[in-house]
Amino acid sequence: MKNGTRTARRWRALAKNERGGAMVEFAITLPILLIVAAGATEVGRLFYTYTTLAKATQVGARFLSAQPANTCFDLGAASCPSTCAVCIQARNLVVCGNAVGCGGPGQPAPVVRNLTAANVAITPPAASRTSVTVSITGYQYQALVFNLAGLTGSQASWTNRTLSPSTQMPYMR
Repeated sequence: MKNGTRTARRWRALAKNERGGAMVEFAITLPILLIVAAGATEVGRLFYTYTTLAKATQVGARFLSAQPANTCFDLGAASCPSTCAVCIQARNLVVCGNAVGCGGPGQPAPVVRNLTAANVAITPPAASRTSVTVSITGYQYQALVFNLAGLTGSQASWTNRTLSPSTQMPYMR
């Protein structure tokens, strides 16, 4: 009986002992804090990418708005010709921030990952010749830190977004 009383006392002492309680609480909350931090990081990257793309379209539209009104634009054309030197320079400015191009030795990388000239749409001005529109089409944002779609094998995730900023700028006279 004395052995049972001693065991009961030890259990009561163990129940009153608070050593290690903070470690248990930390172990429970750490995964939650990591998920929140990764989610906040990914949302920040999403906004950064969208803002960078929007500013790139502004640069391209500003470049085109400073060109003569009849440069490479046939009235009524649906898009900027792919062979036009001014359109090529504008697309390069949007993709790389450099009119010459990117990816070669001594040339900059694209402003955001996986952005190509095929993602840049230049809409020529209408018959009134008042403004030009530069937009990003079909750019799929790819999560790095918080990629739930990659972990689960699903394509439906809040991080899988198609970003398509656009800038319309009047011609400078």
